[in-house]
Amino acid sequence: MSAPAPPTLTASSSVPAGVAALVVALSPADDVGVLDARARAAISAFGADVEAVIAVLTREKVKGGVGDIGALPVDSRLILAAGVGEATPRDFRRAGAAIVRRLKSVDSAAIVVGRASDAQVRALAEGLLLGGYAFKVSSSTDLPDSDPTALSITIVVERADERADALRAGVVTASATRLARDLANTPSSTKTPAWLAKQAVALGRKSGLDVRVRDARELRDEGFGGVVAVGMGSVNPPRLIELSYQPPASTAVAGHVVLVGKGITFDSGGLSLKPNAGMIAMKTDMAAGGAVIAAMSALRDLGVRVRVTGLVPAAENLPSGSAQRPSDVITQYGGTTVEVLNTDAEGRLVLADALAYADAQLDPDVLIDLATLTGAISIGLGKRHAGLFCADDRLVATLSSAGADSGEAVWRMPFVDDYRPTLDSSVADLANVSVDGGKTFSGGSIVAALFLREFVGRRRWAHLDIAGVGRAEGDEHEVTKGATGFGVRLLLHWLGGSDPLRGLR
Repeated sequence: MSAPAPPTLTASSSVPAGVAALVVALSPADDVGVLDARARAAISAFGADVEAVIAVLTREKVKGGVGDIGALPVDSRLILAAGVGEATPRDFRRAGAAIVRRLKSVDSAAIVVGRASDAQVRALAEGLLLGGYAFKVSSSTDLPDSDPTALSITIVVERADERADALRAGVVTASATRLARDLANTPSSTKTPAWLAKQAVALGRKSGLDVRVRDARELRDEGFGGVVAVGMGSVNPPRLIELSYQPPASTAVAGHVVLVGKGITFDSGGLSLKPNAGMIAMKTDMAAGGAVIAAMSALRDLGVRVRVTGLVPAAENLPSGSAQRPSDVITQYGGTTVEVLNTDAEGRLVLADALAYADAQLDPDVLIDLATLTGAISIGLGKRHAGLFCADDRLVATLSSAGADSGEAVWRMPFVDDYRPTLDSSVADLANVSVDGGKTFSGGSIVAALFLREFVGRRRWAHLDIAGVGRAEGDEHEVTKGATGFGVRLLLHWLGGSDPLRGLR
């Protein structure tokens, strides 16, 4: 696999000599965007005529909204006046994405932002690193290494030394998001459960994590019946990836978070076969598992202060003579029996094992799962909000705030207990889908969340259905076509706080 190398980012209080491009911020106005005194001075120092830049903005009707950019060549160099809208962190993130897409023809640039907060600098860095992402298949079967010839960008900001930590947080977060995109975009002909586990082991080694991988035999022996059942139709056996992060004793605060990510490396639907059009994007059905692996790989570099465990149940859901059948009864981790009425509702089966294991063995203060779980969630919420199912108001507030800060929005969804009886099976403890096929109640994403709730005990738990936001059909702001890496930024903005579990223990 290969991908364009991300820019290298630094912060400085002045524009470095010899940069190939100068980018100045443009504030919005009704007719033409406004250059402040700092931007005008930078343009003059770059050897260009301020009035010539204004003429370009006027001619091209660049009003200073986010994504508006006016360009003026200066000899062999380039000046960009880039709109930053209302200069919120979200606007800075989106402006960064627009800027980096216009800098593809240069090798160095300076972006003059002047006074900027930590949140603005972090968001700008995230946009710069994410907006230019793309993915191509090459001859390698491993993830791409960084390219030392990457575009070099200097963010020119007042008190640059005081913004170094914010810049670094943005770089770490965006790099982890790019990694999650790489994992999810990798074709399933390469990305077997064993391959995904291999990547996790290598990343764990680099990131100071302990990694345990359970193979098919261990999964059978230890009672992970959901993972085993989903994977039994494939020649590529399932895995359970467990990554463990322990903060340094000198900075640690009390608490343990467990993250669970659905890791279906390809989903054909099993014997409940999807139509061809429904399968094409299914290499990204492990997007949540990739997000958990990527977020775990960034914890040490962000200085996260609580203990975190990541669980990724990985399996390939394929039809064959050995595949599970509709009407089979399986036994999940911990002993709950489930009648499988639809083999295309497999994600909840592997998640149930991991959630039950976390509840029984890991004793988390907070348990969070992410999954591209139901098409129903995108019918209700579209492609810009993940569905958040959580009964704990404090945890809802915490995750919603992290979503707003990171640009990964969530929307709280209800647990409708009236729907719960539709999961009652006549031959097992539960059915994996509504026994009447949803005829009495639809609400497929709610029914799926109710199924998962059966496996979390009394834990403080949140379920994020990211089926609508986990992949994109085209480029928009910092999101690029294909896997989005959704969840990484949200989790890292939350976990990177001084005490992410304040009020949640």
